[in-house]
Amino acid sequence: MVAIILAAGYGTRLYPLTLDKPKALLTVGGKAILDRLVSKIKLVKECKEIDIVTNEKFYKNFEAWRGKSPDIEVINDGTGSNKTRLGAIGDINLVLQKKNPAEDLLITGSDNLFELDLREFALFGRANRPFSSIALFDVKDKGLAKRYGICELDKDCRVTDFEEKPEVPKSTLAATALYFIPKEKIAKIFDYMKTDLPKDAPGNLMKWLAKVDKLFGYVISGAWYDIGDMKSLKKADEDFTKREK
Repeated sequence: MVAIILAAGYGTRLYPLTLDKPKALLTVGGKAILDRLVSKIKLVKECKEIDIVTNEKFYKNFEAWRGKSPDIEVINDGTGSNKTRLGAIGDINLVLQKKNPAEDLLITGSDNLFELDLREFALFGRANRPFSSIALFDVKDKGLAKRYGICELDKDCRVTDFEEKPEVPKSTLAATALYFIPKEKIAKIFDYMKTDLPKDAPGNLMKWLAKVDKLFGYVISGAWYDIGDMKSLKKADEDFTKREK
């Protein structure tokens, strides 16, 4: 299994904290967000490699953070601004083109923090192969659900509907930036890249997979933090600080 961490954003909503530092290297509860993610990924024994895809602006920051870790590679997508960025799906495609992995993929956003034990999600993904899986979080409020990509599941946990920021949500199961794509379905990513569909948010890829193939949803327990602005960063920092005292 290969893990891909998507870290090519510019974190503009977190300025000035992210003017010279990537969002993933901001601290939450005294530890960098990226350190927390990597420690969870390394619990998945099948995962032998972690690829972090970033941009030209923050490439050196991630290289300095990585140090001499032999199982982590930082990939520069060569972009320098929001206007030229490849988008998250474009970055996934870049890693696949560069590395040509013949293994299952565990993909997450670098601003995606959760209490979930990733071993549980990986087990769910393997159990539902040869189809892809997405981690979902129940926000328990339809007003709040309007801010997210929202999924409906059938009794077998298959995603039957995926709607981005719906005006009238059919459920409260929000899509998180955590995905399992088995090696049998890597070619589907290349197929998506040939379409005219958006290449930015990876949820667009998942929504497409739910339509043209099958997609399964795993509802995670515990806390989940989508760190996109000052409010969410402060909340995560406070919660982790209290939890780990």
